[in-house]
Amino acid sequence: MTEQTHTATGHWINGEVVPAGSAETITVVNPANGEIVAEVPTGTAADVDRAVAAARAAFPGWAATPPADRAAVVRRIGEGIQAHSEEIATAITAEMGAPLSLSRTAQIGFPVAVAQSFAALAADFGWTEEIGNSLVVREPIGVVGAITPWNFPLQQIVSKLAPALIAGNTVVFKPSEVAPLTARILAEVTAEAGLPAGVFNVVYGTGPVVGEAISAHPDIDMISFTGSTRAGRRISAVAAETVKRLALELGGKGANLILDDADLPKAVETGVMMAFSNGGQVCGAWPRMLVPASRQDEIVALAVATAAAYTVGDPTDEATRIGPMSSEAHREKVNGYIERGIADGATLVFGGPGKPEGLEKGAYVRPTIFANVDPNSAIAQEEIFGPVLTIIPYADEDEAVEIANSTVYGLTSGVFGEPEHALAVARRLRAGQVDINGAQWNPLAPFGGYKQSGNGREFGRLGLEEFLETKSIQR
Repeated sequence: MTEQTHTATGHWINGEVVPAGSAETITVVNPANGEIVAEVPTGTAADVDRAVAAARAAFPGWAATPPADRAAVVRRIGEGIQAHSEEIATAITAEMGAPLSLSRTAQIGFPVAVAQSFAALAADFGWTEEIGNSLVVREPIGVVGAITPWNFPLQQIVSKLAPALIAGNTVVFKPSEVAPLTARILAEVTAEAGLPAGVFNVVYGTGPVVGEAISAHPDIDMISFTGSTRAGRRISAVAAETVKRLALELGGKGANLILDDADLPKAVETGVMMAFSNGGQVCGAWPRMLVPASRQDEIVALAVATAAAYTVGDPTDEATRIGPMSSEAHREKVNGYIERGIADGATLVFGGPGKPEGLEKGAYVRPTIFANVDPNSAIAQEEIFGPVLTIIPYADEDEAVEIANSTVYGLTSGVFGEPEHALAVARRLRAGQVDINGAQWNPLAPFGGYKQSGNGREFGRLGLEEFLETKSIQR
């Protein structure tokens, strides 16, 4: 085995490293070179039982802790993430291939902002409310099972952990087996922040074993899951047996709708960034660019010129903007969609199938742009989760809105145009988040999907409410 870093010898249960119930391990592979960088335990249902027992035992004490004190711990967790930022960034780049520059910024900055925003929210949150002769009380739901994907491994768990802790819940967490390395670092950060033992527990393992055990466990009161729509359906079915609360943030196929009165250079530059960032491995990406048919050639030229600046290469190189896909299996999937687009008659204007020249080793793909894309084709309808941009012409605004709303997903979209015009179009889109003219991300605004992009919301007040029960006391 080659160089090994961040190896986890056991699960994190009740505030300490606990030996796994199985001797089997999961290897963590660096997708940039195929080398094994770490091993983590292959968890079992018995390991989940131990973690749930620890979380259940810790729940009464944590739930009784005043919200201000819980918020102080979450604030310290955010500070601890910042203090360990280089270690975390290095781990994320090694495990899933994000460019180190992105790991140091977005992969760290987003979770820190989320933790601090929830800590600030706690002070003014309406924990109780008088409605007539009723006292309405918001209380923690209990033990939360959190299951996250590999694309933003730290952000995804902090987006669940921070509100769950603020609400007074305890947590059993399964990280993705593709990118599990930050889980141990985060566990140690929570201990340094003063989180009591048992409030946060980590069980490594696969979805079919550990994920299923968490979803089915009778002593887990809620599942918060981010991942594919296919996996979300399975979790929903398993969790239904015990009628758990579910919060699901699933797949997406966002549309960047460019209107006739848009600032084209800005719209295209932002759109390419939203399609290629993190190698396109973002549920909230905009892989569809909807453009006026009369201006498609102009927009294609701008998109191709913009894409040329997206250097593909070694993710540890500061100049790299697109690293490898997260795994060889995922590279094959993305490359298959590029081949499918050509076979289905889309016009290839940039990139194409195969690996970039000089990058024959590693899970690399060529960032790709198609024009004249049929809005009903596979590359326009299915979640590719790679750096593949489809440019789709439309005849008029009504057709543009119809195309934007035509997929089974409804997570994010963008609209570029005169602000009031763009706002009117944004109101017509069936998506949980719509950005107008590249608006800044707001960690206090709710995030989540329509249709098969999921149920529930993350971030802000509504994100906190997902983790609370509501009790009505009549007097």
